[in-house]
Amino acid sequence: MKLEGASTIVTGGGSGLGEATARLLSAKGANLGVLDVDGDKAAAVAADLGGVALVADVTSEDSVRAALAAQAAVFGPARILINCAGIGTGERVLGREGPMPLANFERVVRVNLLGTFNMLRLVAADMAGIAVPSGESRGVIVNTASVAAFEGQIGQAAYSASKGGIVAMGLPLAREFARLGIRVNTIAPGIFLTPLLHTLPEAAQSALAASITYPPRLGDPIEFAHAVLFAIENEYLNAEVIRLDGATRLAAK
Repeated sequence: MKLEGASTIVTGGGSGLGEATARLLSAKGANLGVLDVDGDKAAAVAADLGGVALVADVTSEDSVRAALAAQAAVFGPARILINCAGIGTGERVLGREGPMPLANFERVVRVNLLGTFNMLRLVAADMAGIAVPSGESRGVIVNTASVAAFEGQIGQAAYSASKGGIVAMGLPLAREFARLGIRVNTIAPGIFLTPLLHTLPEAAQSALAASITYPPRLGDPIEFAHAVLFAIENEYLNAEVIRLDGATRLAAK
């Protein structure tokens, strides 16, 4: 699908993988809506890109509908959606203080899985109404999972469940949306140098980098962004899950 002039939304676009993706897609000519729950971060990135800052909670239907309306008012209905918003918290199911509070598990699944689904269902509804010539693509959706969807570590029960759900729904979504000319792909990144990892001591970062098979370093967010670009532009890529991990296979802990 052509990026130039395409109305595009990147969730979690105020930092990390989302920000890198927003910047690359903007450089390729996309009209960017930078969606983030942090309004200041969204505004800063959008200002750099000549885009629109969309302040929204991806788990809220009303919040997302308002953001989509704001995007459409400037650039038209979104034809490209990149879901990068998410949280990652580690907690054992049976900790020192007893079983994990159900609310903690629910929060991770709600933001990562339900938030992704909430975004794509509402954007896909808008895409379905876009008039295009016969046989032309209406849109592309790229979701973000994690290698933890396949090799979850101890303490990642909630996170792995949320990301595993994103992987699992890719194929049925692609099958359902095929008649509308909408493709759905998923990227499962490994260990990337995001703002969260920047807070770790240098020794901890080095230890993580040494665990990567090749290249033995942490992923650069721009590499994730290039994978997103490939998933958008390659028309024959559909219902695919791309592991972007330097051949990483997570250990038990």
